[in-house]
Amino acid sequence: METRAKQRVDEIRKMLERHDFLTVEKLSETFGVTRQTIRRDLKSLTERGIARRRHGGIGRLVLTKNQAYGTRQVLHSEAKYQIAQEVATQVPDGSTLAFSIGTTPEITAQGLLQHKDLRIITNNLNIAMCMSVNPGFDITIAGGRIRNDDRDILGPSVEALFSAYKVDIGIFGVAGVDEEGTLLDFDEQEVITRQTIVDNCRLSYLVLDHSKFTRKAHVRGGFIGDVDKVFCDQPLPKQISERIGSSGPEIIVAGQV
Repeated sequence: METRAKQRVDEIRKMLERHDFLTVEKLSETFGVTRQTIRRDLKSLTERGIARRRHGGIGRLVLTKNQAYGTRQVLHSEAKYQIAQEVATQVPDGSTLAFSIGTTPEITAQGLLQHKDLRIITNNLNIAMCMSVNPGFDITIAGGRIRNDDRDILGPSVEALFSAYKVDIGIFGVAGVDEEGTLLDFDEQEVITRQTIVDNCRLSYLVLDHSKFTRKAHVRGGFIGDVDKVFCDQPLPKQISERIGSSGPEIIVAGQV
């Protein structure tokens, strides 16, 4: 796909975060290209599982389960790398870390590869493999049945592993955050695992890009104000900021001077 087409597709994807439905006609006028060109763009988005075709245009994807891991890896990747850079400044050499599942924690882990003497406990296979390239890291991974699509492990063995340690920092993501600040995921075991990490770390770091504030998921678990630090690429929505108040977590906006 040529550069202009990639930029246009990415902009349409961002527009879908703000609108439930976009028409071919309107998009054609907005970008100054033919309707046929827009239809090709929309086909690219639907084939990647980012949106769904509707009569006359494209609609926001309403999820009852999480998107494929490969799709999530490329979504908002620039924001995730910015978040990773910020987290890297907040993790001292020699720390013991618990990492959860998800693409943002994975990219955050990649940002720590130049650190020294880290000890990592995780149920995320991608993180375990990524961090194993540093010979100075000590990595412990949970055992059990692998979720092929998500490349991770959930269940009692994972909870037992995280409960066996008191780590310096727990680093985790979420599927979504509702307008009241409630943390959301797609699976009850994901929530249990995340809460186990929170209960067994000295500092809790929530890493998420801005799209999580408009993303729907159905399993409740925790409140954004209960963590120690929130790393995001944009300021939190006003309603959530007001609900957290001045006594809430430290909010670190990636790339903000």
